[in-house]
Amino acid sequence: MKTYYQLCILVAMVFRVRSDPIPLTNDLNDEEFAKNYLKKLYNMQEENKPSFGRKVNEMSLKLSQMQQFFRLNVTGTLDTETLEMMKKPRCGVPDVAAFSADSSSNKWPTNKLTYRIENYTPDMSVAEVDDSIERALQVWARVTPLRFTRIYSGVADIMISFTVGDHGDGSPFDGPNGLLAHAFGPAVGLGGDTHFDDDETFTFKSADGYILFLVAAHEFGHALGLDHSSDPGALMNARYTYRDVDNFLLPGDDVGKIQALYGPNPEMPDVPTPPSTPNACDRNLVLDAVTTLRGEMYFFKDKFFWRRHPQNPQTEQFLIKSFWPELPDNIDAAFEDPSDDLVYIFKGQKVLVLSGYDVVNRKSLSSFGLTAKEKKINAALYDEHTGKILFFVDKSYYSYNSNKKKMDEGYPKPVDERFPQVSGKVSAAFQYKASESKPTQGRSLRRRHP
Repeated sequence: MKTYYQLCILVAMVFRVRSDPIPLTNDLNDEEFAKNYLKKLYNMQEENKPSFGRKVNEMSLKLSQMQQFFRLNVTGTLDTETLEMMKKPRCGVPDVAAFSADSSSNKWPTNKLTYRIENYTPDMSVAEVDDSIERALQVWARVTPLRFTRIYSGVADIMISFTVGDHGDGSPFDGPNGLLAHAFGPAVGLGGDTHFDDDETFTFKSADGYILFLVAAHEFGHALGLDHSSDPGALMNARYTYRDVDNFLLPGDDVGKIQALYGPNPEMPDVPTPPSTPNACDRNLVLDAVTTLRGEMYFFKDKFFWRRHPQNPQTEQFLIKSFWPELPDNIDAAFEDPSDDLVYIFKGQKVLVLSGYDVVNRKSLSSFGLTAKEKKINAALYDEHTGKILFFVDKSYYSYNSNKKKMDEGYPKPVDERFPQVSGKVSAAFQYKASESKPTQGRSLRRRHP
């Protein structure tokens, strides 16, 4: 019997969800912070405004708009997850523009643009800044007819500067770890100008700071005419997210939108297919891994994961590296050992051990008693009642005794010997409503296509 499930259905099956939101924060400072955030980025003006003969709380409306944009649970209240999202480092360009029907209509009248770097940040060498800016512009040139030429004096189409606080353009910066940068869309005057908040720590490649290449590539998207994207995998998503800069490839959402303005690159007709953000309700979706983490459910696919909280009826989607910069993409398997409050992530022979959002240890497959012939596993499952860890490899599985720290004798065994309804390779596994007397019941296993 085939056991394919859509992730949206699978998530609905796993949780009996309450409809009430996460509790409202009572911190007055947080509420003032949220008001300022909504005024700056969502054009909130008055506390209340009339609507059909009655007053409507505008903050609630703007909170709902912001929650919808970031694909959060839409409550219209300042709940904990909304406040956490507001406090993430991000671009200073307002999100509200993305709700306008004609917000992406601006473009440069020419494909040949100039840029000038007016000054430098002390965080990086001049050569590193120059290289980061050039590569960030080439992200867009690679998929369009746009060509960029650097000039060293005079006024360029894109004027680039590092500054702090109120710097005279009507959009002051807010100090460290808030608004990282902003840029102005194609126009005369300030159009194209890109400003970086020098109160931030910018880096060349290190995750101990904000990688200038990533911030600049995002801002240049604005300078070329793009708004923010609600796609969590898009470069033009408002949040800053660490990514692998050595293997960076512009996501499909960004490619489609920039090419809608300027067309494809005529010199590179065979550009690699850009990565797209997986859809949780795609009936053909096959997960890489599933695990719990402190009461929440995490579903992994490619460079993304979905997070599901039992009190939140909406599944949230993020880039893996936005939570764990050290984790690889396309992981093989994952499981939580709640007795130790640890999560184990598997990729090839490597095992990373997480405590919440920190990598606290590194192991190898052999540390679990798997033989050297096993180059990787397909899935893993921790049985809370027996303390056994099941490792799935192709059509077989192993049983590891976590109490005795050794592999059980007589393994591997065929998967269908214990799970007769499952055939083929298991790609992800988790325990659901397991019973002590019948520990094999309630397993939900996903398998790859044969």
